[in-house]
Amino acid sequence: MSGTGWLAGIDLGGTKIRAALADGDQRIRHQLEIATAAGGSELVDQLVDVVTCLAHQASVSVTDIRGTAVGGAGVPDRHTGALELAPNLTTPRETDLAGALSARLGHPVVVENDVNTAAVGELHAGVGRDVDSFVFVAIGTGIGMGVVIDGHLVRGATGAAGEIGYLPIGSDPRDPAHHVRGPFEEAVSGPAIAARYAELTGRPASTRDVFALAADGDESATAVIDRLVRELAKGLVAVNAVLDPACFVLGGGVGSRPDLLARLRAELPALGADLDLRASGVPGDPALVGAVRLAAKASFLTSEGRLS
Repeated sequence: MSGTGWLAGIDLGGTKIRAALADGDQRIRHQLEIATAAGGSELVDQLVDVVTCLAHQASVSVTDIRGTAVGGAGVPDRHTGALELAPNLTTPRETDLAGALSARLGHPVVVENDVNTAAVGELHAGVGRDVDSFVFVAIGTGIGMGVVIDGHLVRGATGAAGEIGYLPIGSDPRDPAHHVRGPFEEAVSGPAIAARYAELTGRPASTRDVFALAADGDESATAVIDRLVRELAKGLVAVNAVLDPACFVLGGGVGSRPDLLARLRAELPALGADLDLRASGVPGDPALVGAVRLAAKASFLTSEGRLS
């Protein structure tokens, strides 16, 4: 799927947007990162501006871009185009994100779950070159998982395969307050780490601060990270029992930390588990690499008359 024209890939998170512009051979040439807008039509405007800015960086026109893919922190509804199960985004449920962007940009736009997008990047440019069945677990503002089995991305009946934030572990699954983000996400996401430290100490701290404090011997921070590791390890063992992947790739702002990976590996024997935990094998950002590939596929299928 190489050729002329440009391709845009966007990783749409709850707090920031990362985007890349690639050439027709899917080589990323330009990147940018900005804070995510409040949502609604404002978010559509911002994503259009992002693509326009990337085109400006490359000294080309938006009309030179032949496809865009957005990996969003939610589950795209195949019928409406809206992002469902997206507690960390404020996009209205009725918004057809792909349709609205395509109409504004004038080329095909595809919207996929953000962790699925990272899994696509990993499949084609990372660990997927060595194994054909793996899961990509992203931990940051939330937690999600992309599932690749026998070299194919698994989306499930409604597109929600891998939404492990809703596993009934880590916090009380009967508490309605935990039904929005999910009991597991309430226990192991970045905001949960910061909130738990503030609860123990009465002092605010970012997730990054908590990890740094734990490394310096802060007892409260250490207790928070210890709990995170225990709960996350249980979740990974549960996933392994169901899917039996060859390896687990950890990503995201929290998941990609080498110190977390080391602590998880040390925790697993206590659970009777021996899992292959890895950092991403993608040179660069797996979510952007995957988004560029999906943009190329959308453009290719449209040109062949197989995607409207």
